[in-house]
Amino acid sequence: MKINLLMFYQDDPKKCTAAKLIKFGLARKITKSQSKTVLLHPYAEKTLLNKEKLLFTSITGIDCSWALAEEVFQKNFVGVSRKLPPLLAGNPVNYSKINKLTTVEAIAGAAFILGYEELSQKLLEKFNWGHTFLELNENLLHDYQKVKSEDQINEIIREYGYEYNLSNQ
Repeated sequence: MKINLLMFYQDDPKKCTAAKLIKFGLARKITKSQSKTVLLHPYAEKTLLNKEKLLFTSITGIDCSWALAEEVFQKNFVGVSRKLPPLLAGNPVNYSKINKLTTVEAIAGAAFILGYEELSQKLLEKFNWGHTFLELNENLLHDYQKVKSEDQINEIIREYGYEYNLSNQ
């Protein structure tokens, strides 16, 4: 699975997880996304499901500041837009907040859900807190790999006791 990044350069370059992925050759910087990519989009209508993995040849992350995310994600991008199911951030800035993920966390979460667990671990090992993301979400990620519908995701969230509804994001 290829990893692509659309960069908006809105955050501190020293803290940019996407830039670090590019630096270490784990992702490729692109200027246009392609049609057979899953485009990670926090405001997408549909949630990423494992059963869709054959539709995609790559995962594309959009690296931007959370403060400017609504504006950035109003743009039209090529690809299949999908949001992630609820995951807890492992990064120090947004630790344990639902879906306040860094770019690497979002991409690693998507890779894991699609069944690319080794890729997910490889992406996160470049960050001293990367293991925290996997530890916080290990059971959720394994459960998300198995779901066949968004209704099942809501059931999982209720089981874990999170106050979250996919239709109200």
